[in-house]
Amino acid sequence: MQEQKTLFGRDIEIASEYSNEAAVTLYLGDRLDLLRSIPDGAASLIVTSPPYNLGKDYEDDLGHGDYIESQADTIAEAVRICADDGSICWQVGNYVENGEIMPLDTVLYPVFRAHGLKLRNRIVWHFGHGLHCSNRFSGRYEVILWFTKTDSYHFDLDAVRVPQKYPGKKHYKGPKAGQLSGHPDGKNPSDVWIMPNVKANHREKTEHPCQFPIALIERLILALTEPGDLVVDPYIGVGTTAAAAVLTERRAAGADIMPHYLEIARERVRQAAAGTLPHRPLDKPIYDPSLPNGGHR
Repeated sequence: MQEQKTLFGRDIEIASEYSNEAAVTLYLGDRLDLLRSIPDGAASLIVTSPPYNLGKDYEDDLGHGDYIESQADTIAEAVRICADDGSICWQVGNYVENGEIMPLDTVLYPVFRAHGLKLRNRIVWHFGHGLHCSNRFSGRYEVILWFTKTDSYHFDLDAVRVPQKYPGKKHYKGPKAGQLSGHPDGKNPSDVWIMPNVKANHREKTEHPCQFPIALIERLILALTEPGDLVVDPYIGVGTTAAAAVLTERRAAGADIMPHYLEIARERVRQAAAGTLPHRPLDKPIYDPSLPNGGHR
């Protein structure tokens, strides 16, 4: 029988109310109620993918102004609980109405700036599959806005380096002639991340209709936090952020109003702690049909 893996050397317990000692908190209810229970500056990373105002079963169909006001309330609490050296990452797509798109990152940017936050990257998550459009180009990307509270923030590039395209390439002239031209541990992954989205055949797929991959959050957690830090997701859904936090030895807290989604989240967190969670590794290459075995190692 496989030995149970544990977080921080103890059996993982999933709390329903936030406490500073809880490894994972999954709160059933409004995200503001959870956020208001978290002390000032307690979180190293607040990362989420909020509702896109598309009328899904877990969101209200709000007018534009009401939607922005709702997001502003959440963002204000996120800023309050964010540590001075912490980060806030908001992953959003486009709101589509009558064939016209509204890029939510541009709509929400002024809300963050009103709190004095600084935008460090506008990360584009590109994926190859999604809804097919007939009267405009099919959307194949979403955006992560990465903000920091101060100029002194945690960023560990070495934790998320990716393989060099030409790992053996060397300088051919000048004082560095003969030396490797790229970092021996890999390169910066840049601000364009190519990762499959979670669709029908993805090994992480659950019943949630708008699920993002663990690898997306894992890269942010590894780069922007340290082991033992608190990661908060105000709209945690089926627990992708919590699972990624457990896999990387961080604490997690999140809320959702859908009991069934939180049940799925609890099971995924338990699987993450046990080392049995089905997930696509961060370093797995994108399938390329022109290569043997699709380029998979």
